[in-house]
Amino acid sequence: METPAFVVAALAKAQRDGAHSADLAALRRRLQQFRVSGAGLLPGELLEPLRDVVALTDLQNPGAGRAREILDRLVVVKLNGGLGTSMGLTGPKSLLEVKGRLTFLDTIATQILAARSRYGIRLPLLLKNSASASREALAVLDRYPGLGQQYLPLEFLQGRDPKLRADNLYPVEWPGNPDLEWFSPGHGDLYTTLARSGTLDRLIDAGLRWCFVSNSDNLGATVDARLAAWVADAQIPFLMEVVRGTPADRKGGHLALYRDGTVLRETAQVPAGDHSFTDIERWRFYNTNNLWIDLEALRRLQEADPTGPALPLIVNRKTVDPRDPSSPPIIQLETAAGAAIASIPGALPVLVPRTRFAPVKTTDDLLVVRSDAYEVTGDGQVRPTFDGPGPVVTLDPRHFGMIADFEQRFPAGPPSLRHATRLRVDGKVTFGAGVVVHGNVRIVGPCQVRDGTLLRE
Repeated sequence: METPAFVVAALAKAQRDGAHSADLAALRRRLQQFRVSGAGLLPGELLEPLRDVVALTDLQNPGAGRAREILDRLVVVKLNGGLGTSMGLTGPKSLLEVKGRLTFLDTIATQILAARSRYGIRLPLLLKNSASASREALAVLDRYPGLGQQYLPLEFLQGRDPKLRADNLYPVEWPGNPDLEWFSPGHGDLYTTLARSGTLDRLIDAGLRWCFVSNSDNLGATVDARLAAWVADAQIPFLMEVVRGTPADRKGGHLALYRDGTVLRETAQVPAGDHSFTDIERWRFYNTNNLWIDLEALRRLQEADPTGPALPLIVNRKTVDPRDPSSPPIIQLETAAGAAIASIPGALPVLVPRTRFAPVKTTDDLLVVRSDAYEVTGDGQVRPTFDGPGPVVTLDPRHFGMIADFEQRFPAGPPSLRHATRLRVDGKVTFGAGVVVHGNVRIVGPCQVRDGTLLRE
């Protein structure tokens, strides 16, 4: 069968950009997947809910010696390519201040150094960076000399794919800013990037056996000896941490059963008119993107398939300039790292408490983490101060969605949210200092919330 011209054009553009053969093979696979009718979609009527999942609380703590033995063969990888363009940022999202003057990366560095000291282990840290995030991210880590003393580099760089025009599927041309012609193909390129960069071989040659992967914007994702020991002792090739769904997870990826296997369904994989995706009581278990991977098992898999593990396609429809909705519509062919749970034999989920999942995807999330609903300990642990599922915040995106507008609305800092269940803000509202929210509160602007106001339902 003749290869379509748009496929040839996309591969040729990536090759001219210097893409590695493994990246080209992975791009070819995504383009082939896209040609299939209904590509990237998982209708809810084909899925069944996952019923039983082993919980972290069911696992035994290994002894100090065993914990040290296993954790000394662990590497921590933080997915750090995000630029936070949906929040109006132009640099790495991990440089946002989340507690006082501490950024995400400051907190991660503190967590890694504290774990090394506690267990007496190597525990190298690797950032999976985009080229645009690399310089600024490494500059933050330079403030922590202990990190620079590790025997492995602090980063490896993700790949990039051409954006496709929505009208004819050819690679988009944007001469005013050629960088906008490209995107990272989702964090699912973790596996091929580890291999083609030589990082996977370097890690194994250094005696490292397991990898703990998480997003740099999830400060609850810290090393846990119970999980590491279970992965090692049960020889689990891939473990995904999941949480019980709450209203805050309605747009997150959930697990489900499909054809007797476990799959991960993301919002971009939901067909139009399928309203089942937001049913948190039905799907129950939601992906944290905290992943534990057996590096030797991954290398064996890639020896059989250099583009492995095979991941389902995610079709993301955006505009060429994500900050300009009037710019031409484009298609991004992506994959999710967690989707490997469907293609790696022996892969399992594990239920963890929400203390391990506090992601910041929007300014709604940022307000919660910056507030007194979370506290940071001396060893960098970010812990909730609330009881129950925690506050759910919904800020009017017209006035709070961009970080510059968000900062203007909270000039004296965030309100107290540790006793809040919900906070919804509609319209232009500015908060004074010392505002306290209790229960379920809605505010409609335009208005100014005065200093010291107690907002009750």
